[in-house]
Amino acid sequence: MNKIERMLQELCPEGVEYKKLGEVCDFVNGFAFKSSLFREEGDRIIRITNIDGTNVNIDDVKYFWKTDYKNDLQSFIIKRGDILIAMSGATTGKIGYYNYDVDSYLNQRVGKFVPIKHKLDTRFLYHILRDKTEYLYVLAGGGAQPNLSSTKLMDTLEIPVPPLPIQEEIVRILDHFTELTAELQAELQAELQARQEQYEYYRNKLLTFTKIGGGTQSVTWMKMSEIAEISSGKNRNKNDIGTYPVYGSTGIIAYSENFIYATPQILIARVGANAGFVHIAIGKYDVSDNTLILSIKDRNKYYFKYIYYLLSNMQLNKLAKGGGQPLVTATDIKKLLVPIPSPDKQQHIVEILDKFETLVNDLTQGLPAEIAAVQEQYEYYRNKLLTFNQIKSI
Repeated sequence: MNKIERMLQELCPEGVEYKKLGEVCDFVNGFAFKSSLFREEGDRIIRITNIDGTNVNIDDVKYFWKTDYKNDLQSFIIKRGDILIAMSGATTGKIGYYNYDVDSYLNQRVGKFVPIKHKLDTRFLYHILRDKTEYLYVLAGGGAQPNLSSTKLMDTLEIPVPPLPIQEEIVRILDHFTELTAELQAELQAELQARQEQYEYYRNKLLTFTKIGGGTQSVTWMKMSEIAEISSGKNRNKNDIGTYPVYGSTGIIAYSENFIYATPQILIARVGANAGFVHIAIGKYDVSDNTLILSIKDRNKYYFKYIYYLLSNMQLNKLAKGGGQPLVTATDIKKLLVPIPSPDKQQHIVEILDKFETLVNDLTQGLPAEIAAVQEQYEYYRNKLLTFNQIKSI
């Protein structure tokens, strides 16, 4: 008999009470901050996009000045240890734990749980709610426009409320897994960053040539228009299902029942925030109208992957013109003057960079697999530890 089983037998031998969330927890809805009053600095506003299902992520956060509002915003403050929930949009039902010392504020459609402390441990509630994400999404209506009602949430969701010592022991066990996952993710991020930096260093070193040529770096400088035909995609569909992928500015953005291309091609984002981003399309596919297509004229003379690596290293986003909608044109790309070494040299460069790219993009082995295993363990024990024999409330 494990420790939890002994505690259950001692403290609640008849079973555990299940209560509606509203009986053991209060709830605060967010405030409708005006987007026109967002600032470059000030107090942080937490939006639904900041909630990732585990924590509150502030990589992309908005700011405001309290002096812009006449309202008393005290009730909308978020402090370390608060549990937040996304109430609408694609992240509906996802939970975020606020793990920062600096206070923030609740934006509209973000909610905050306030457990009644003598009944419910905050971290215990956090683990329970993480187990209910799919249920909460369905409760919100599902579909493309889910919208979760705080009243419905608090009056409908029933949760187990064992004695506090049992809650605390369960939290201790489950927090071990979440901490281990966080440590592994930090290691993974550091490792991937180091690989990326190493890859970019060697890519820049291998693809930097003197314009004069000379020495052992004998190359021919050519305009990109001499090397490739450059056109724009035509597809404007945004279907979620289909047989063939539709490539856009950064990858696959939709699907289609028809394909136009069946040869690997280099793609360049033509318009928007990603203008100038270089990537590759493979298989049978179509290309959206916001993307340029580079078709290599002679693949025996100009290695496809060499041209891809070359363009990736050239920071084509610097060619983008315009403010709200940056634009890179086919004319801009055609004018580029690029170094072309011998086919053997191109192949050698590609072989080296392919190895580095594999190291950077390999997300199926090593630490990622270990993180996935720990997450599976967490979910297994969460389900096991949060399942109780139920007795009716007296």
